[in-house]
Amino acid sequence: MANFAEKMTNQNNPIPGRPFLAAVLRLAGLWVYFIAVWEVLRLLFVGLYSGMIGGRTSDYAAAMSHGLAMDACVAGYLTAVPGFLLAAAMFVGNRHLRTVMKVVLGVEAALCGLVAVADMALYSHWGFRLDSTPLFYLTSSPRLAFASATAAELIGGVAAVCVLSAAIWYGACRIAAWQPRQLPRRRAASAAAMTLFTALLFVPIRGGFTVSTMNPSRAYFSVNQRLNHAAINPAFNLLYSATHADNYSGTYRFYTDAEASRLAAALEAGAVCGDSLRLNWLGETRPDIYLIIMESFSAHLLPSLGGEPIAVRLDSLAAGGLSFTSIYASGFRTDRALPAILNGVPAQPSGSLLKYVDKIEALPAIASTLADSAGYSTAYYYGGDVNFTNMKALLVSSGYDEIICDRDFPLLQRTGKWGVHDGDVFDRAYADASAAEASQPRFVTIQTSSSHEPFEVPARVGGHTDDRLNAFAYADSCMEAFVRRVMALPSSRSRLFVIVPDHYGVYPENLDDMSARHHVPLVFYGDAVALPATTVNTVGTQSDIAATLLGAMGIDASAFLYSHDLAAEAPGAYAYFCEPGQAGMLTASDTVYISVDADAVNYRGGAGADSLAVEAKAYLQVLYNRLSEL
Repeated sequence: MANFAEKMTNQNNPIPGRPFLAAVLRLAGLWVYFIAVWEVLRLLFVGLYSGMIGGRTSDYAAAMSHGLAMDACVAGYLTAVPGFLLAAAMFVGNRHLRTVMKVVLGVEAALCGLVAVADMALYSHWGFRLDSTPLFYLTSSPRLAFASATAAELIGGVAAVCVLSAAIWYGACRIAAWQPRQLPRRRAASAAAMTLFTALLFVPIRGGFTVSTMNPSRAYFSVNQRLNHAAINPAFNLLYSATHADNYSGTYRFYTDAEASRLAAALEAGAVCGDSLRLNWLGETRPDIYLIIMESFSAHLLPSLGGEPIAVRLDSLAAGGLSFTSIYASGFRTDRALPAILNGVPAQPSGSLLKYVDKIEALPAIASTLADSAGYSTAYYYGGDVNFTNMKALLVSSGYDEIICDRDFPLLQRTGKWGVHDGDVFDRAYADASAAEASQPRFVTIQTSSSHEPFEVPARVGGHTDDRLNAFAYADSCMEAFVRRVMALPSSRSRLFVIVPDHYGVYPENLDDMSARHHVPLVFYGDAVALPATTVNTVGTQSDIAATLLGAMGIDASAFLYSHDLAAEAPGAYAYFCEPGQAGMLTASDTVYISVDADAVNYRGGAGADSLAVEAKAYLQVLYNRLSEL
């Protein structure tokens, strides 16, 4: 592309008397060049993830063509400032403009390189194209934002960004870093005309002349979600998510609000049944409660849920307690999971609710409900930085009296990438449980972190040679040891352990089925459980923990609008879960996966899937309406 532009308007010998024509050709050449850059980057992405995408050559060609308009949009943004500099060159002929042009192109090339490398590096872990999520993580805790990466990965990533940025910058400079040797005779008119040509970039930036403007759905063309991802331009996706994440009232408008409310109400009605059908599983209404949130665990680690023998100790507790077998993680990362677990609020496909302190302050919470209604003391244990992703704001707003995090441990124990290893965190929680006053019931939440990338833990457990499997086994062993030790403490009060993951992690790798990715265990264990070993097959999510727990304790849970009692076998029970740009819903008989950005159903399973898809979209719209009002 650079050589082509050189032939049209030679660097050393511009077209005699035609500086305006030369500038127009360079503007057009730069726009086409940036389009070509993103098309080449898409080819690299497809080559890197072809095994994960699983398409044919014709599918990849379709991804290239469907992503072209989005590439043209991003290229328009990148060409706009250089275009105005070329317009200025028509008027002033300042030789310093060439230096300014090189600096501008350098910044743009660096941003392109950074976005492209970050996108390719993160896709294998996250399964979606780059959006504003990393910015949220980076601004809340820069150290933890990079905790999952090894030193070699960081060095390699920086090198890749530098090489790619330099290559993009060199080509762009060959085209646009130019200064006319002579000014046109009509300088003002030429500068104005050049400004007009630059302004025409608004057309590809907007996405054409149609009513709808450029948005991620323009790239969607296949029922294979990975192919749609391949078509998306990561730079546009990042910009779009950053500018639309907080627009709850204007996002995902599938129906009129009245129609959405009617459809969602019908869905809710089917998920509720009378008290007469409730399973009476709790033996004491005011037990000490330990909510344990396991980092990155999933059903695939437990043999009893059809998985492998990895989290064998959690599996053993499930076999001796109340095991819910059809539970699905609401979101895909911890900052999406915590509001679901602690506050009964489902995750959203467009961003993290934790970004908005004013909204999380208005959420109901299990901790504050127990404290206000039953006099519970509350404590939260986490070995990492509690400020990461605004987590502290959520915990304080949720009513936790004590928040124990990394800074509350000795420096010698803060040796993990994510802070303090699980063994030390559980030891601290056990020590506090041993010293606690027996007169007041306790609600304690413990969030683990050792089973997160890079899976560096202080012990080998269960003979696993794979680091990630060993990290799961280590966290599993620490959790079970804590449960056994607390159960052995003398106490006049019974104990209830509620054990649930935050989300699916990294094993098994590359799960394509959305519901399989979100399938997680939920175990109620302890002497507070009045039933013998019992399995409950009611479909639900982490959001249902609040109503299930509070309902058994005789505490009003009506403030938790999206929480249902899993011990009440409602025939219309459902599970809603999401990832960026996608939402899923399933019942005992039907399943749907929806590309919400494209308003397209990717998968239908069951005779009632079509009606479930309608209800799922209405559910999401009503959820966003309610969040906009907080």
